[in-house]
Amino acid sequence: MLFNHIDEITRQLKNIAAQNNGGVKIEDADKFRGDVVDQLVQNAVLNPSAEIKGLSRFILKSAALELGIVNSSIQGLYEARGRGEVKGFTVPALNIRGMPYELCRAIFRTAIKSNAGAFIFELAKSEMSYTFQKPHELSTVILAAAIKEGFTGPVFIQGDHFQVNAKNYAQDPEKEIAGLKNLIQNGITGGFYNIDIDTSTLVDLSKSSVVEQQRANFEVGVELTEYIRELEPFGISISVGGEIGEVGKENSNEQELKAYLDNFNELLEKARPGATTISKISIQTGTSHGGVPLPDGTVAEVNLDFDTLEKLSRISRESYGLAGAVQHGASTLPQDMFYKFPELETAEIHLATDFQNMIYGSVLFPSDFKEEIYTHLREKFANEKKSDQTDEQFIYKTRKKGFGEFKSEFWGLSTEIREGIGKELETKMDFLFNKLAVQNTKDCVNKTVELVPIRPKLEEEVTACQ
Repeated sequence: MLFNHIDEITRQLKNIAAQNNGGVKIEDADKFRGDVVDQLVQNAVLNPSAEIKGLSRFILKSAALELGIVNSSIQGLYEARGRGEVKGFTVPALNIRGMPYELCRAIFRTAIKSNAGAFIFELAKSEMSYTFQKPHELSTVILAAAIKEGFTGPVFIQGDHFQVNAKNYAQDPEKEIAGLKNLIQNGITGGFYNIDIDTSTLVDLSKSSVVEQQRANFEVGVELTEYIRELEPFGISISVGGEIGEVGKENSNEQELKAYLDNFNELLEKARPGATTISKISIQTGTSHGGVPLPDGTVAEVNLDFDTLEKLSRISRESYGLAGAVQHGASTLPQDMFYKFPELETAEIHLATDFQNMIYGSVLFPSDFKEEIYTHLREKFANEKKSDQTDEQFIYKTRKKGFGEFKSEFWGLSTEIREGIGKELETKMDFLFNKLAVQNTKDCVNKTVELVPIRPKLEEEVTACQ
């Protein structure tokens, strides 16, 4: 139900929660976790009124703090990992594309069952565009899901692939960097205290030396890291990720890793003495985002270079104090591969497409709604279909855009459908948390991550909705 007036929110919260000294005082937590949080999150996403939408977001974010849920940076945990104090697990970074409330609730349920604390919610620059989810909105949905499921402690929200477009950069570097800085600013004010900078698109393999190949990568990376350090809230050291190999391109090697990190760290120290460097490094090992669809719509098997992953992860820890290497594009890998990531001390693994595939592939997903989406995508994005693509390949690559194009309809699915698909997603989370060995990581997260409550401001939340 969407509210038509501010007074409706006040009435809904009577004897349950009240605005108090710039925050929210919870009077009945159980009732707040019931229908109230569900109604507030729907209004925080869909209400046409910026005032009502912003107030809904403010109440949810304030309530989260009141209930012991704190949006945080994973920097402390990753620094401890770089020192060798924690090991034996791989942090799942979970991209929240479709059915975000149900997906996040499924993740929190699994975390509570398994006593897990080392997991990340994320959204990439490109995903924000086609799912119509901006940082202020997504952080609200995630925190609402935490409230709903009774999760407490630090919550890690990450900007994934804050990526430089190489073509745009070549045409107008200043404009491209300015756009990324604007995204970073919106991300930080929206509660993204973990940001993966992706300047690997600027690597130029035509250059004669490895350093020159990586130069634009580390120079622009340092500039963006400096900017993050300028904007980060007091008391929070944002976890920044770097990248040396563009996903889907040539596999990374030791020479590239050292050329990037040596020069990145030297340049950052000169530009901003004492500044905290990156916490992890993304590399290419043979995967591609979303997998490679075959003509019938199934996904081709991938030969992942585990030797490179293990070697570069170890070097980044032992020589540079990073948490280790990050594996992208892993969502569609065979299930029997996942146990290897913690064995090889992979720091982090990014997962997205399989959740999308599960939503569209669920027996609970209405077939008429699915066909409506696919028909729309065939018409609106016909110009994106390649000449050698089958319809199945096109739909597989394009259906991610359905989450934005039909955003309100997804939120409007029946409770039975949404919660049923949520249960299916929970089963997947159970599998991932088990294979990645993040059960019982809550204690080490609590020991290494400092809780720094950043209180939302009503005016900012309303402005972000305009």
